[in-house]
Amino acid sequence: MHCPLDTHDRDCLNELRQRDGSSVDDLCEVFGVTPTAIRQRLSRLSDRDLVTRQSVRQQGRGRPRYAYHLTDEGLRQLGDNYGDLAMILWREIQSIEEPEIRSQLFDRVREALVERFGGAINGETLSERMHQLQTVMTGRGYDVKFEQRDGLPILRETNCPYPELAMHTPEICLLEQEVFAQILDTPIELTQCWRDGESCCEFQPRGPDSTELQHEAFVLK
Repeated sequence: MHCPLDTHDRDCLNELRQRDGSSVDDLCEVFGVTPTAIRQRLSRLSDRDLVTRQSVRQQGRGRPRYAYHLTDEGLRQLGDNYGDLAMILWREIQSIEEPEIRSQLFDRVREALVERFGGAINGETLSERMHQLQTVMTGRGYDVKFEQRDGLPILRETNCPYPELAMHTPEICLLEQEVFAQILDTPIELTQCWRDGESCCEFQPRGPDSTELQHEAFVLK
């Protein structure tokens, strides 16, 4: 059984995930520590098979440069320590032959997630509600960012919460989209997805709501 990641380990792995690889110098600049401290941490993470080192070609002569990347195990550690259990449960639900029973179970899972994350969401505007959702999810250990882009509120998951599950079934992405839509009381679109090779997943309002928000942003300018 692996020891849990401490905060600094998780921050380091998050940085490697978001950048799709970093050098020691890159990490020194981000965290403001010495190369020795970074190398020691990377060495410990490498011993746990969470990161791997790759040589980067350089022009001319000089010492070789290395970039560190997440391994599949590192990715799983960032997503969820209960990934195996989630995969088993999800497959068992999908294997139920009776469509009505299977649909009821999916509905109950969705409602449970809505209740888990949506209890404190009460903002008057969509931006307020999305920001509240980001705060709630961050408090539960999810790596979620909130921003405004061209007048539209955006939720960005910089690490997939269910990486192993998402690799096997796209339904988990649809479920999360439906959960967000129900919590935020507006249609939500998954415009960028880690499953498609993107560095993160992004959710934004869809349909008339997004048009109205863009119009309001234009008027405010």
